[in-house]
Amino acid sequence: MVAHMAHYGETTQLNDGNGDVSPSDLKDQPAESSHSSSDDTSAEESSEEEEAHEEEEEGDSDSNTRSSVEKPSDEQLQPCCEKCRALKNPKYELVSPRKLSKERLLLKLDAEGVYECSDTGLVFEVSQRVSITYCVLSWSKFSTYLTGSWKFAGPIFDVECDPSILKSVQFPHSLCLADKDNEVKFSVLHVKNSRGQIEPSADHSGSHVKWTVSSLSPVGPIVQTSKSAEHHGVVQVFKEVGHENSFSFRVYLAGNNCSDIKDIRRAVRRANNCKNNKKYIHVDKPPTCMLEENRKYRLISEPMGHITPEDMLFTPVIVEVKGYFEVFFEESPPFKLSLTDADSGQTVWTATIREGDCVHHLDENPRKPVKGRKRPISTSEEDLCNKPNKKARGIDESDCAGTAPAPGLTDQQLMQVAKRMGKEWKIVAICYLGLSKQDLEEMESAEEDVTMLKFNMLERWRRRQPKGSAGIQELHKSLKDNDDVPNEVIAVLDEMLRNNS
Repeated sequence: MVAHMAHYGETTQLNDGNGDVSPSDLKDQPAESSHSSSDDTSAEESSEEEEAHEEEEEGDSDSNTRSSVEKPSDEQLQPCCEKCRALKNPKYELVSPRKLSKERLLLKLDAEGVYECSDTGLVFEVSQRVSITYCVLSWSKFSTYLTGSWKFAGPIFDVECDPSILKSVQFPHSLCLADKDNEVKFSVLHVKNSRGQIEPSADHSGSHVKWTVSSLSPVGPIVQTSKSAEHHGVVQVFKEVGHENSFSFRVYLAGNNCSDIKDIRRAVRRANNCKNNKKYIHVDKPPTCMLEENRKYRLISEPMGHITPEDMLFTPVIVEVKGYFEVFFEESPPFKLSLTDADSGQTVWTATIREGDCVHHLDENPRKPVKGRKRPISTSEEDLCNKPNKKARGIDESDCAGTAPAPGLTDQQLMQVAKRMGKEWKIVAICYLGLSKQDLEEMESAEEDVTMLKFNMLERWRRRQPKGSAGIQELHKSLKDNDDVPNEVIAVLDEMLRNNS
């Protein structure tokens, strides 16, 4: 496969009102890092805000269902392609990142060198000791920046670091480069100043596209090919749960990259939040296979099940456009699923779903907690009511007819939480604490310090709670088990709960 590097060129600007990131969404946000360059935008932050609004509209998901959807990790899966394994790809020192939240990672590098993230496959070249934070983004927010024959070739990331120290980034791609007749031109899409800028790649290998850092904002590898390319792909299977003796599945096809896998997870989470009482859980089966662009694939089963659609065209577009196979069996497992080339009949992937796969998931469903925020009175509150001789400041027995009001969070406690909030604080405010975009705009017009903005956000939440419902436990309940909330925030609230008890 012959590969070339692209020249600089701008893509078209995103139009307003198309459901993706618009220029108005990419307005500057308060800076939290002294290393951010002047042309960096908050595209990723705006993208996350859109998702926060979507999740708010979809409704809350119970913790068991959420954890079930997390099973198909965002991590890059090992390719199954023997042809690519034969290519000589560089090997770098593997390093494991620390999770700041379920979406954001932190890598602390101690010296100059080239390092590969064990979770995402990103390769960083640094000139000295440095800390790098990064997260996987969704192409659904950025794919409309691409024009002509440009297609995304791997995951898109938001990376935060001092660009004078971070010399280059290598992005994993999903293309198979074994076909020597296919001319390939790699590049990267760099979203900055409300526009998508096409910048040339510095080099490429059978697994990565190298980019010399100019500035840091959302960046991902893109490609042009002379003919349809073969991709390292994944097949993800989800089973509907909650109905005994019901054997219904969703089967997704995607490229083997973190962004596509994240989009599948999000699509399933949205399905779980719909008001049709359907819940899906991941069935862990060998996922990798080879998928060719613009080729139709057919899912067949033994015994014969009801499968729609009959064929699916694999294209390098976002998961929402590709859709999924829906499979229903009237019989009991085991079921053998096989993905075949619709034209040649060649099998590219197969898996067997056994009775244990289904029974295990059905047993998990009844144990999930009560949905929503209307939960039974907590143990500590029951103790206050059932033990009148226990000294509870400001509470008498007449208060115990309902729920005993918990002590409110102090300003000092709110500040402890605020200091541990990251750039996701606006998402937390809207999605989990019930604040509106207008609330945030009002606070930003009156205060510039980012830490004080986070404190004011928490203080506004506290003021709006009913009497006795603005304590540590209530804040903890609102924030826990949510992807966007940093682990440090939950940890400090856990410590406060232990000290309070």
